[in-house]
Amino acid sequence: MFFQQRASADASLSYLFGCAGHGLAVAVDVVAGDETWFADEAKKTGSVLTHVIDTHIHADHLSGGRRLAEMTNARYCLHASAAAAVGFAFEPLRHGQVIEIGNVTIEVRHTPGHTPEAICLEVTDRRRGDDPWFVLTGDTLLVGAVGRPDLLGQEREMAGALFDSLHRELLGLPDSIEIFPGHQAGSACGVGLSGKPNSTIGFEKRWNPSLAIGDRAAFIDAVTRDMPPRPADMERIVAANTGMLR
Repeated sequence: MFFQQRASADASLSYLFGCAGHGLAVAVDVVAGDETWFADEAKKTGSVLTHVIDTHIHADHLSGGRRLAEMTNARYCLHASAAAAVGFAFEPLRHGQVIEIGNVTIEVRHTPGHTPEAICLEVTDRRRGDDPWFVLTGDTLLVGAVGRPDLLGQEREMAGALFDSLHRELLGLPDSIEIFPGHQAGSACGVGLSGKPNSTIGFEKRWNPSLAIGDRAAFIDAVTRDMPPRPADMERIVAANTGMLR
């Protein structure tokens, strides 16, 4: 398995990984302007991009996912529930779906909270073993923080959904599993993010202040208190990422 993490100037984190033996690759949360880098890096591994996945509709930066998919004839993917929000066709992903990329498997976990269509991607390298190796957590679970639930309104309802997603889909995973989030410190998509670009489930359970709150109502109060300003130009960015920009 090969794996690359790419950091952008706005503190977003994107990913390229796949199976070198079968020459297949996946790109996740590509930032606009980085499309050629991803296409070139996949070629360097001798791999073809089969899937380009956005873990959610981004509100803080323009996505390069659709353009990269067009450049490489890959499938552009979002969770199926995004169909109600976007104005273009995509390959819908569903909770529990498994994508096979040679010796690498990706299980889709629907984790609404930051946004309704948010997903995490649990990745296993079968040459390494049958147990999951890491999870790409998007903006659901960040290092030292969780994704903010207020960007699209209904923040208390979304905060409750985030609590449920974290406890149902992530916190029951083995402590040793690595997490790779969609942002690091400097992003407006969470509060109190670490500058460290990855962590483990166990470390976050031990030190992430939001995960220390086991009561759902208290969690909702905590993560909706003192929200920072929304990302600059958010409405235009969301309109572009949903295909609704005129």
